[in-house]
Amino acid sequence: MPLRSYPNIVLGHGGGGKLSAELVEHLFLPAFRNEQLEDLGDAAVFTMSGQRLAISTDSFVVRPLFFPGGNIGELAINGTVNDISMSGAKPLYLTVGFIIEEGLPLSALGQIVDSMATAAATAGVAIISGDTKVVDKGHGDGVFINTSGVGVVPDGYSIGPNQAKPGDVVIVSGTIGDHGMAIMSVREGLEFEAPIVSDTAALNGLISQMLDVCPHIHVLRDPTRGGVASSLNEIAQSSQVGIVLNENKIPVNPAVKAACELLGMDPIFVANEGKLLAIVPENEADQVVAVMRNHELGRETAVIGQVVSAHPGMLVARTGIGGTRVISMQIGEQLPRIC
Repeated sequence: MPLRSYPNIVLGHGGGGKLSAELVEHLFLPAFRNEQLEDLGDAAVFTMSGQRLAISTDSFVVRPLFFPGGNIGELAINGTVNDISMSGAKPLYLTVGFIIEEGLPLSALGQIVDSMATAAATAGVAIISGDTKVVDKGHGDGVFINTSGVGVVPDGYSIGPNQAKPGDVVIVSGTIGDHGMAIMSVREGLEFEAPIVSDTAALNGLISQMLDVCPHIHVLRDPTRGGVASSLNEIAQSSQVGIVLNENKIPVNPAVKAACELLGMDPIFVANEGKLLAIVPENEADQVVAVMRNHELGRETAVIGQVVSAHPGMLVARTGIGGTRVISMQIGEQLPRIC
């Protein structure tokens, strides 16, 4: 297995970059291969009794448990709701599993659970099953949370990472890098004139309005681990198209930009938890953008690039000085343990 010559798992294997991709391609996919798994989307879409369903699962190990703008609990709910929604599905039900470290204050766990209940109600989903395990002190980092979800996919939608087509437009729903830099600012004790707050949010309401005006959206993706760059690289490879970004059009919060410059990071690789990428036909882009900007979670929506037939499988960017650069997927992750 060509896993970058690592004999053991390293943090980079969970970072959403090349190491994660190799782990999936060379270990998990060969072992579990089936038609639904092949697409490697945010959620698997399948048909049961004539009804198209979407199912997704995710685990959350963020450190610290509480951060500006949220905590691990609402992050878990929003993240799974978003994964289901990226297939065009309406999320309905979630399950939740807790792995709790001995010694975690009950008050902290109560706060996390309350925020999960609020997030689920806001997203319009129900938590219908769960599990709890407790591990020895020193073996759990407070609490880890696993969530799984299921939703219904309306007829007529064909959304997936392999559906991008030359001529399509690439849209982002707002400023990038907010979540990752909110986590890092807490870890590093950084303070800025304007606080950096996580963007964690459930995007199913925004997506529903987008699909109302454009049921032919080709790709939806929430750029979490690895950020916008990793998500677009995966889409380019899956669809075998090229993607060209205009760097000057990518919205970045000034405080996030300053933090990235201070830490030597590129916001295009930093995780988001309340933003989406949409790849839509060019002739329908204006109405999609208009609807997104009228929604509270899409006020700063921007068109940031286009899909081309040249350089299939590659992501490139037009720089501010008129040049171009290839944006490759990173080996690991700039910021481990951010979701």
